[in-house]
Amino acid sequence: MSRTTDSGAATGEPELVLSPRTVYVIFSALLAAMFLSALDQSVVSTALPTIVGDLRAAQHEGWIITAYLLAIAVVMPIYGKLGDLRGRRQPFLVALAIFVVGSTGSALSASFVDLVVWRSVQGLGAGGLVILSQAIIADIVSARDRGKYMGPMGAVFGIATVAGPLLGGWFTDGPGWRWCFWLNVPIGLVALAVAWSRLRLPSRTPSRRFDLGGAVLMATATAGIVLLTSWSSISSDARYDWSSPVLLGLAAATVAALAAFLVVETKVADPLIPLRLFRSRTFSVSVSIALLLGMTMFAALSFLPTFLQMARGYDATEAGLLMLPMTVGLMITAIGSGILISATGRYKLYPIVGLGVATVGLALLTRLTADISMVTFGTMIFVLGFGLGLVMQTIVIAVQNAVPPEMVGVATSTNNFLREIGAAVGTSVFSTVFTTNLTSRLAEAVRDAPPGDVPQGFGADALTPELVDRLPTALRELVVTAYTDALAPAFWYLVPLGVVGFGIAFLMKEVKLSDKAGLVARGAAVGG
Repeated sequence: MSRTTDSGAATGEPELVLSPRTVYVIFSALLAAMFLSALDQSVVSTALPTIVGDLRAAQHEGWIITAYLLAIAVVMPIYGKLGDLRGRRQPFLVALAIFVVGSTGSALSASFVDLVVWRSVQGLGAGGLVILSQAIIADIVSARDRGKYMGPMGAVFGIATVAGPLLGGWFTDGPGWRWCFWLNVPIGLVALAVAWSRLRLPSRTPSRRFDLGGAVLMATATAGIVLLTSWSSISSDARYDWSSPVLLGLAAATVAALAAFLVVETKVADPLIPLRLFRSRTFSVSVSIALLLGMTMFAALSFLPTFLQMARGYDATEAGLLMLPMTVGLMITAIGSGILISATGRYKLYPIVGLGVATVGLALLTRLTADISMVTFGTMIFVLGFGLGLVMQTIVIAVQNAVPPEMVGVATSTNNFLREIGAAVGTSVFSTVFTTNLTSRLAEAVRDAPPGDVPQGFGADALTPELVDRLPTALRELVVTAYTDALAPAFWYLVPLGVVGFGIAFLMKEVKLSDKAGLVARGAAVGG
């Protein structure tokens, strides 16, 4: 374990008085930072077709998403460890500043390459915002009271999921796609100003070196995983060609880097991710749930708005609005479970119930049809959101409570890192299952269509809502049916993952929630 000295503790006087007002002011800055990070992923996805069209790079659009996700995943464990070693104020301010700079650069990008570079910079900042926000809450609020704060943080994710497509569609149709990035700048600057003036967290002096070797190997393995799972969207032939030396080399390098990382982490004095943490049943069960949650949740959410545009002809803004029931369900349970956890001190039940309900929601989505009632669709995604809200922030509280206060950053970053990796893997596999199914169904749908009705290059890879809308009525109905019939069965791939998560949740050991904030426990602050 790394030995660090809190500057306040070293002088014998705590630096910070955690009065309710101080906590609420800090919390407001953290919420703004988390909202920016969550919003940025969804707002750009909606505007992506317009962005790549404007920059004349439609064939490379996958890089805009991949570059951002790659940067986020690579730096997550690093931010977590640095926060534990040196304190979280400086890393948080740096992450927020990097995110604002990256947003400004993205808004001003004159070429596709410029945008990919600046999106990467954005990701380097965004990767620290969620991790450090959740860890800072652990520093200033006890685990027993943390649910009241973690609940709204989970709700922010749900709000951003709906607000992103709405804003992305509005910006695209109105002032232009660059406002998807300009939006971040004023909110980020306000959050930066509040954090600079009020986030007076103590710094620390580490007695051991940062695990640079582990960080490099983890970054290499993470980059390999993200690139492999995104291969079909970034490669020139838009598919996995396992005879390709480049693809095989990437896979081999990823496995080698991951193996080397595990070896290094057992040798260094203060590892980036101490493997001994996994001996804690609470920790290992919680991060396993995070991995499965990423694989199921993000895969489902990635395809549902597109389904609404393809099958029902809604535009991006309308599709975003129709996702509102999921957000409502998520907000009810995220905030409600947080309040109940703080009131009772018990938390094991919520991931069990949440994963059970979310799995039912996934099973309901296998019943999607082209002519489905929007009331029925809304009920399906409400059930999904209701389940997710019981799980997302509860497992963060469980993870943080299962480790010593000086390792909260590492624990939080590991939980979120595995969720991001799960999202990348889950979305890739789900997309492959769906696309394979769609290709065969489209071939059947257009087999008897007049040659003049089928656009040149028509296929699963080129299918967009705009293209479907321009098809002759008879052919459009066949294509929409093929799309829906390919998507609905693909959700069966996610259901077993939900069942596994549900079973794993029963294995969680409920550790009594601490009644001291992390900084108070270390003598670096006093309660107000």
